[in-house]
Amino acid sequence: MDALKNFISSGNLRLDAQLKFTAEIDKMTSVLRRTLLIDRSRRENDAEHSWHISVMALLFAEYAIEKVNVLHAAEMMLIHDLVEIYAGDTFAYDTAGYATKSERENEAADRLFAILPPDQASYIRNLWQEFDACQSNDAKYANCLDRLQPLFHNMLTEGHTWRNSECPTDSIKVRKRMAIVKEFMPELYSWVDKNITHAINIKWLKEQ
Repeated sequence: MDALKNFISSGNLRLDAQLKFTAEIDKMTSVLRRTLLIDRSRRENDAEHSWHISVMALLFAEYAIEKVNVLHAAEMMLIHDLVEIYAGDTFAYDTAGYATKSERENEAADRLFAILPPDQASYIRNLWQEFDACQSNDAKYANCLDRLQPLFHNMLTEGHTWRNSECPTDSIKVRKRMAIVKEFMPELYSWVDKNITHAINIKWLKEQ
């Protein structure tokens, strides 16, 4: 169903583009991730994940080893998965999916951001690319929380994603994914490591 058939033009082309983009990103609520909600009622969607880590950005900056611009990091978190509206979510441990991830997401970015006025399309695409490159302090902080949140959900849902994934997942792969946290938020990583060790001991996560 094309919801935009009911769209009423404002008479301002720039505003119309912004409004249509606003409608399009509502589709994030339909992109399901592998992560289970903490109440175990269902899988979370991309919009919920992006909101969750953006709020987390307000809480954990004191544990970063370098100063971060929290609001800039939160901007990246809010938009980092927008391309999945068209590209789909790629599970963190899906090796085959990662082989095509970059191509799929760049094509999705071309399509999605083209809806916006050029200046805003450039701004948002730059945020997305900064997050993906994971080179700036703000991007490292954003990536830390992006990886911390699903681990936390796994620990509070008895390792649900780890235990029920068709993609092989083990402690080495989890620690590799959490390496950015170890590098950029070492105090927080000590807590992460305790959780991984507990997950191994209780058989939620395979040790390799």
